[in-house]
Amino acid sequence: MAELIRTIRVNHINVVLEDYDEMIEHYARVFDGTSILDLPRDTWHACLLEFGRVIFELFAPTDFFLHTRYGPHYIGIEYQVEDFDAARAKIEERGIRVARDLGVAVHTNPADCHGVSLELFGGFFHDSDRLQAPMRPAEYWRDEHPLGLTGLKAVTVAVNDLAQGVEDFRAVFACDVAYEIERPAIGAQAVGLQIADAVLEVVAPTGDGELQQHLLAHSEGIRSTVFGVRDLDQAASVLREKGVELVPGSAPDMLAIAPEQNLGVLFEFAE
Repeated sequence: MAELIRTIRVNHINVVLEDYDEMIEHYARVFDGTSILDLPRDTWHACLLEFGRVIFELFAPTDFFLHTRYGPHYIGIEYQVEDFDAARAKIEERGIRVARDLGVAVHTNPADCHGVSLELFGGFFHDSDRLQAPMRPAEYWRDEHPLGLTGLKAVTVAVNDLAQGVEDFRAVFACDVAYEIERPAIGAQAVGLQIADAVLEVVAPTGDGELQQHLLAHSEGIRSTVFGVRDLDQAASVLREKGVELVPGSAPDMLAIAPEQNLGVLFEFAE
């Protein structure tokens, strides 16, 4: 039996958006985001964009027509793994299909991973010499930048069956259960799995509510990125000054930028 996949860090979160220029302008204006690696191709224009030491690989398809039914969405998450060959062996053993094989990295088929394409790579991007612009240090984002960003806190994954979702992710990754908690604000229950340097929060509906409506509209997959902030009130004030409306997050101590305010994807913030 292949060993569970051991992870080192979250390299980046993969997002499909509609307009390349718009996404660069929006994340630069609202979050002081910086494009650190340009990745153009014939079929899409992508880049690595960073703020708060969190990297997003943003994809803008050349022709968005085939994505219009679903719209902008999170497609997956890339983990730096300790042993790439062992990671590949594990997904093969589990019968998880590979949607994109780059030789040194693989993207799994989201249909086999609760709507999440797991990108597995042996290398890293934070402070890599491949970057076309340097990443600012964590101390800058935490102590000097007005948002007071402290890094990636969690990525939430919406599933229909909580026990099955947790079982499936734990059958792939070496991880610990960080918490089990009710999320009444969205009508859900959640289990936090500590994978690499962030929590993968698997969340399922307990009845009709915001999460159930999300699943009906979008099916399973990544629902939100959760950023840590030094001071939630301060971060909220800065975002409101930039014209961004905030709404309650998944928990009483969280705030969120609704998808319609953020090019179609949900961001949440918590101390």
